[in-house]
Formats: sequence, C-alpha cells, structure tokens
Amino acid sequence: MKFKSPAKALMLVAIVALSAYFISAIPLNYGLDLKGGTRLVLQLKDTESLKVDANVVRDVKEVMRNRVDGLGITEPLLQVKGNRALIVELPGIKDARKAVDMLQTLAVMEFKHIPSEWKNKMQFYTDESGRVVYKFMDAGKEVPMAQVLQDSPLVITGSNLQRKQISAQFDQNGNPIVSFALDKEGAKAFRDFTIRNVGETLAIVLDNRIISAPNVNEPITEGRGQISGGFKTLEEAQDLAVLLKGGSLPVPVEIVENRTIGPTLGQESISKSKTAAIIGIAAVALFMLTYYTVPGMLANLALIVYTLLMLAIMAGLHATLTLPGIAGIILSVGMAVDANIIIFERIREELRTGKTLRSAVDAGFKRAFTTILDSNVTTLIAAVVLFIWCTGPIKGFAVTLSLGILVSMFTAIVVNRYFIDLFSSLKRVREKNLYFRI
Repeated sequence: MKFKSPAKALMLVAIVALSAYFISAIPLNYGLDLKGGTRLVLQLKDTESLKVDANVVRDVKEVMRNRVDGLGITEPLLQVKGNRALIVELPGIKDARKAVDMLQTLAVMEFKHIPSEWKNKMQFYTDESGRVVYKFMDAGKEVPMAQVLQDSPLVITGSNLQRKQISAQFDQNGNPIVSFALDKEGAKAFRDFTIRNVGETLAIVLDNRIISAPNVNEPITEGRGQISGGFKTLEEAQDLAVLLKGGSLPVPVEIVENRTIGPTLGQESISKSKTAAIIGIAAVALFMLTYYTVPGMLANLALIVYTLLMLAIMAGLHATLTLPGIAGIILSVGMAVDANIIIFERIREELRTGKTLRSAVDAGFKRAFTTILDSNVTTLIAAVVLFIWCTGPIKGFAVTLSLGILVSMFTAIVVNRYFIDLFSSLKRVREKNLYFRI
C-alpha cells in the first residue's frame, strides 16, 4: 500500500487553496440576529371580489417569497401572523424603501388595446425621477386613466407570461428593456391581435398605470416581446422583471409596521459568543494534542481543513450565518473530533494485538467507518427533518449542521487518513509509541 500519494496531496492542496479563495473573494452573509436589517408587518385587505382566507394568505406568502428571492436577499423570514397578516424579516438589506415598494405592489400586468378615439389624445412626459408618464387630454382636460383603461379591450394578462423567460437586459441601442415570452394561449391571442391591428397602440399596464405604449408595426407571431421605455436604468428594468417573475398579489397589502433593527443579540452578546466558540475549539484542540500526541496534532490539522471547507461552502452557497448556524458548526466540530477519537481508539486496539503501525491504521479505519457512518447518518436525518418542517433560525441551524456533518466525515475519514498515512510512512517516526500510548 502506498502512503505517499501525489494525487491525494495535490487534491488536498487544491481544496485548501480553493477554500481560501472562496473565503477571501465571497463575503459571508449574516442573519438578522448578527447583522440587523428590516422587519415588516404586512396586513392583507379584502376586495369586492375576494375575501382574505387561509388560501389567500398562502398565495400572498408565496408571491412575497418569490419577490424577496428576486431581490437577492438570503435567509429571509416569512411568517404568517394571525388570520390576515405576514411578518417579513430581511437581514442586511441596504435599500429598505425599495423592498417596501416592491412588496406592496400588486403587479397586475395587462396588455390592452388603446382605441383610436383615445390614441390621438395620448400624451407622455418624463417626470423628475426619469420615469415616462402617460396621460390623456380631451378638450384641455386630463381624462382619468381608469376611464381610458375601461374603454380599452384586454388582449392578454400577466398570467400568460412564462416567468422563467422574463429577463432584464439592454437592447441593440443600449436601452434597458424587459424581454418576455408567452404561454401557448397567450401567444395565440397576441398573434391574432397583432395580425389584425397593425398600426394600432398596445398599452402595457401595471397596476392600472401605463408603463409602455408601443405601436404594433408588424404582426408578432413568435409569442415573444419586449417592454421598453420608462426605464432610466437597467436596475429599474430588473425590478419590473422581479415583480413579473414573482407573480401578482391576489389582494392588496398594507405595511402596518416598518422597522429597521440592529443585531437582535447585541454586539456584546455576539462578541461573547465568538469568544466562547474560540475557547471551546481551542480546548478541544489542546485535549487532542495532549491525549493523542502526534495523531492529535494531525487531527487538529484536519479540523483546520474542516473549518476552511465549511466557511468556503457557506460563502459559495451564499448561505446566511446566524447564531443558531454558528451553534450547528460548533456541534459538527465536536462530531468531527468524536469521529477522530473513534478512529484512534480502533487503531489502539489493533496495535495491542501486535500489528504493525501501517496494518493497525488500515484496520482501524475500516472498523471505525461503520460506526462513524451510523452515528452521522442518524444525526443527518434529524437535521433534514428540522430543515423541512422548521423555519427561520432553526432552519439555519439545520443547514449548517447538515453541511458540518458531511464535511466532518470527509475530513475525518479522508483528510485525517491521508495525514496519518503520510506520517506513518516516515522511517524516523514509525515507532508506534510516538503515535499512540498503548
């Protein structure tokens, strides 16, 4: 058996290098308890056609989840409060006003044919924010937008959009646009309309406000289109794309509470938690080094690799680190140490039978593997159950615990094994008493 493996050494170096790169290049996201953020309470309101019930609340929560995910906010908390309210917590959000506006928007999209009688009376201008505003004038007086839209036949609605095909981008002239594709029913209705109405105006309406009113220059038969005009920046186009992807709200919502909060634990508590974590890990490392000497030192090296891997994976996945998440990491560190102890004790038993160090290491790892696998799988099952059925901080704990279990098994069985194989192959340290006190 070859204990010096260039391939394994190269793999280990690559793992450490990539982990260090991810940690330095991608900052970790911190939860509301560690970083602070925005807390909103949304009240759902009845309409003439729809009363708020459990199904409506569920649908609103799903739309809110889609919109928050579209904003790029990691580990948000969405929780039902009572019969007609939602609590939304957005950790580390930088633009609270933008989030509030987006969550309140109904996002009811309609494509309407502006009749000729109103087409000739349509005007538009650019307001202070750079947004294009449409209005209709008749005999020197502005006509209410609701009246014009009521007289405008509906062609298709936002429900005909294929959400996965909505994207914000620049057109060939460098102007921000939102591209979209229609489902089969919408594509047919859109094609029939454009064939019959070349030269007519098709208004794209969002929440009873015209955001674009292009003329139909030619039949559109492929079921694809663009929303242009009214976007000052690409970010504004991206905001509309997020709303359309998230879907429309079935009922209006009202922000009844909007608070910007700091870390819920307080800076002093966070500092004490970090100190406790450092002391705990240092104590474990010292115990391993004192009790197991050389193998303990190798196990500590494997734990360093474990820590780098965990931080790199969390950074790469853009996971949010919360205090329960830190607890999950520390718990998995203890489980990684426990796996090392099982392995070392198995090797000790093999050495007591008179086997050589190399044979004892090989047999010890093989005998310990089943025990380590069983203990970790049972814990992993519990973590998966927590992830599926729980929300908020408990879910974050389940995520870090699950990742920690998998990474700890890898470092204990693969990384630590490589270190022990490497050292046991050195002539000067083959004497078993330098490794284990038997």
